[in-house]
Amino acid sequence: MFKHIKSDIRAVFDNDPAARSRFEVVFTYAGLHAIWGHRMAHSFYKRRWFTLARIVSQISRFMTGVEIHPGARIGDRLFIDHGMGIVIGETCEIGDDVIIYQGVTLGGTGKEKGKRHPTVGNNVVIGSGAKVLGSFRIGDNSNIGSNAVVLREVPNNSTVVGNPGRVVKRNGERVSDRLDHTKMPDPLVDSLRFLQKEIEEIREQLGNEDKQKAEQRRLESQQYIGDYEI
Repeated sequence: MFKHIKSDIRAVFDNDPAARSRFEVVFTYAGLHAIWGHRMAHSFYKRRWFTLARIVSQISRFMTGVEIHPGARIGDRLFIDHGMGIVIGETCEIGDDVIIYQGVTLGGTGKEKGKRHPTVGNNVVIGSGAKVLGSFRIGDNSNIGSNAVVLREVPNNSTVVGNPGRVVKRNGERVSDRLDHTKMPDPLVDSLRFLQKEIEEIREQLGNEDKQKAEQRRLESQQYIGDYEI
C-alpha cells in the first residue's frame, strides 16, 4: 500500500492544474483519500478479513463520498477528480494512469456471481456522470464522454459518447459526426428536430398543392373568358 503513496500524489499534480502544494493535496483532496482508503481496505480483503475491509471501505465512503468495493483492483496513479458520487464495483479492475470524474459508476447489470463489473485499461479518462455497466473491457487510451452509458466493449484508442454509448472516434479518426461530449444526444431534442422536419415537409407539400390549385383556377378562368368572348 505505502509504495503507491508518492505516485498517487504525483498523479494529482500531473492531472490537476489547481494543485498548489503537497500539503494541500495530502490534506484536502477527497479523491486521494478515497484511493488510500481503498488500498487499505483492499489489503484486508486480500487477507480475507472481509468484515474489516468493509468497515474501512464504509468509513472511506462516509468521509469522501466515493464508494469503492474492497474487492476492486486499481492500478498505479489513479486520479479521482472531485469524487462525489463515484461507485466502483467488487470485480472491477482499473489499469494505470486512469482519470475518473465525479458521478461515475463502474457497475454490473445483474446479480450473478463472478466477474460482473468492467475492466478499465491504461490511460483511460471517464467523464463526469458516465455509467459503464457490465463485465467487458474499456480499451487503453480511451475516453468515455460525460453522461455516456456504456454497455459493450470499447476498443483501444476510442472515444465513446451518448446513451447508449457509441464509438465516435478511433485511432484518431472520426467514425461518427458527433465528437463533442458537451453536445450529448438528447432524445427530446432529436424528437423535436424530427417533428420540425415533418412539419416543413408538410408545409412544402401544402404549398405545392396551393400552387397547383391556383394554376388550375387560372386556367379555368382563362377558359371561361375565352368561351365568353366566343
